[in-house]
Amino acid sequence: MDQEFEDMDSDSRWQSLYIDIRNQSHECPFKVAKYPENRNRNRYRDVNPFDHSRVKLENSENDYINASLVDMAEAQRSYILTQGPLRNTCGHFWLMIWEQKTKAVIMLNRVIEKGSEKCAQYWPTTDKRELSFEDTRFLVTLLSEDVKSYYTTRLLELRNTNTGETREIYHFHYTTWPDFGVPESPAFFLNFLFKVRESGSLGVEHGPAVVHCSAGIGRSGTFSLVDTCLVLMDKRKDPSSVDIKAVLLDMRKYRMGLIQTPDQLRFSYRAVLEGAKCIMGDSSIVQKMWCELSKEDQQPVSGCESSPPVQLTSKCSPEKYNGSRVSLGEEGGDSELGGRKTESPYKEQDGDVSTANARKRPRDEWLSNSTMKQADPKHITPRITSSEKKRKRARTSDS
Repeated sequence: MDQEFEDMDSDSRWQSLYIDIRNQSHECPFKVAKYPENRNRNRYRDVNPFDHSRVKLENSENDYINASLVDMAEAQRSYILTQGPLRNTCGHFWLMIWEQKTKAVIMLNRVIEKGSEKCAQYWPTTDKRELSFEDTRFLVTLLSEDVKSYYTTRLLELRNTNTGETREIYHFHYTTWPDFGVPESPAFFLNFLFKVRESGSLGVEHGPAVVHCSAGIGRSGTFSLVDTCLVLMDKRKDPSSVDIKAVLLDMRKYRMGLIQTPDQLRFSYRAVLEGAKCIMGDSSIVQKMWCELSKEDQQPVSGCESSPPVQLTSKCSPEKYNGSRVSLGEEGGDSELGGRKTESPYKEQDGDVSTANARKRPRDEWLSNSTMKQADPKHITPRITSSEKKRKRARTSDS
């Protein structure tokens, strides 16, 4: 596998492999996501759960949530891949976690990225240790928080206020995964992944883990693909027997567009190869090495976590990160920022959705929150009647 990776790098074949995966992926119907009553429950109009694998809310008049159950039978892994909750779907999010008996939420994005809100603040903070969701009757309390240099682990209490029953939920938050990139190194990512595993929350005795980023396809797909491949390697005791491309194609039957750029595909292969060392060698030594390389005990980078501002900026400039490479975001939503197109390191950006569709996403994100913004007097623009317009024109012509 190492030689295969080196050959892919030397021949610059990641783009062609990514296109092959896209072309071989099966598109399934997603009619329910397009119902008029569900439009404001979707963060992006071009990222929808397939009808056959969508998670259905049980105790709700409308059973729709933009979430997909990805069931990898041989690995005995189940994940719920979902979008970052909108402000009007946070209650649905916690209802899903309760009904699915989820033990862990894995969050791979920041609330604010490149000046846009990519996820609502659905969990309590040290400043506000309780959050209540009256629409679905849940109370979430922060019990503890452990902040590392690039991720934060929280223990939350989820209370069903109808029954009084409580459950403890882990919240693993990767705080430095760039919106347009990949983690700094496989060691950082694998150290985080194995912290999640050590909690036991991915085991079959619990419900499926909820994994989300902004759209729930790029960063979320990367996490789930690497974890599944490493489980299969361990079960088969033969890393070379795991076909990463085949595993990804299998996962894409459950949720569209998993892995959004050739860069993410390449990183997934790198992380699987690095993770295989833990399986084939002394796992304790390898994990200790990852922990040291990740420098998790250093002070977090200032501003790595952001709470939603009172008013979001409407324009933001393209940002570079990780030195030199800039690609279209794995969430696809920031192909244009402030009217300027973000350049891709590849001659052709072949995501699962067209670049034109990807450009729709920031507008849709704004539209999906329009109800809340209209409720805020700051966002209400007074209407001008036709007679007032005529008077304005008359005054302008006089001046």
